[in-house]
Amino acid sequence: MTPHPMHGPNRFKLGVFAANADGGLTVTKVPERWTAAWPEVVQAARIADRAGIEFFLPIARWKGFGGEMNSRQHSYETFTFAAALAGVTERIGLFSTVHVPMVHPLFAAKAWATVDQASNGRAGLNIVAGWNPDEFAMFGLDRVDAPYDQAGEWIDVISRLYTESNPFDHAGKYYTLTGAATLPKPVRGGRPPVLNAAFSPPGRDFAARHADFLFTTFKNIEAGRATIADVAQRAAGTGRKVGVYTTTHVVCRPSRAEAEDYYHHYAVTMADDAAIDYVMAKQSANASNHDPETYRLHRKWFAGGAGTYPLIGTPADIADQMVEMADAGFAGTTVSFVNFAQELPFFCDGVLPLLQKAGLRE
Repeated sequence: MTPHPMHGPNRFKLGVFAANADGGLTVTKVPERWTAAWPEVVQAARIADRAGIEFFLPIARWKGFGGEMNSRQHSYETFTFAAALAGVTERIGLFSTVHVPMVHPLFAAKAWATVDQASNGRAGLNIVAGWNPDEFAMFGLDRVDAPYDQAGEWIDVISRLYTESNPFDHAGKYYTLTGAATLPKPVRGGRPPVLNAAFSPPGRDFAARHADFLFTTFKNIEAGRATIADVAQRAAGTGRKVGVYTTTHVVCRPSRAEAEDYYHHYAVTMADDAAIDYVMAKQSANASNHDPETYRLHRKWFAGGAGTYPLIGTPADIADQMVEMADAGFAGTTVSFVNFAQELPFFCDGVLPLLQKAGLRE
């Protein structure tokens, strides 16, 4: 069978990020903001699928951010989201995002394999140790002292469930299983691709030991080189290789002025300020997704795309920056938009041919 889309031939791979939640990554009040209505999600997924974009990556959210729009309150659970999209797409990789403390590994193994079977081998998993105490409280959970230790045990249990043919017992620090087994297994046998979103040293160590790809942020493309080198060194210490992806929010327009004007309009003039205050305060206090300077200097980035790197301009501007990312060593990036269904066609028609011409995509 064909390789998983994450292992396909393109040197610089692309994913669509956060289309399962209202607002996507934005925290804005513009009327055209993404509502995540199911027909529009299907439309966006099919556009990305036909264009050859490698993967569709959801966020895992259980509580909204407040403010006027309460962004992210409307969001789809990610295993069922991926399974549903399996029936309406053909080639694109379908990731699920899981907060480890909220999902037992035996359930996760069954759900993940279900998505893989339904999609004929296109499933993937984005592992998040968890960061929002308000969401943890909804589940009656306290954050553990060493979340990546728990995540390591969690994915090890799943890997055993996929590779061992006989039931087994497991007595660990976080999980106790007796006679554990699961069927079906993933289509290719073994574990489908694992993505881990992390910026901190413990997160990078976890990715070096357990993930296939690290998903990280940066304040400028050049600074990304240091992250890539650090991850490569950590992975080499475990005898593994880990690809590094980054994440962006995109405004792609026929002219740079038009793109910059719209970015200011939705991320400054029409920003949902109370919600931005909430998400920045929670992330800076409880997560290590960004360096401190990003929180201090880039409020607009959080309104525009949850603190991810902005790609604002013409198709040529955006393609040029993606070439810089690839030259820095990034294996790919995710993209998000104010409205995925409305903006993906122009992005795909304008940017992808330029990346092909640059030798980054077939």
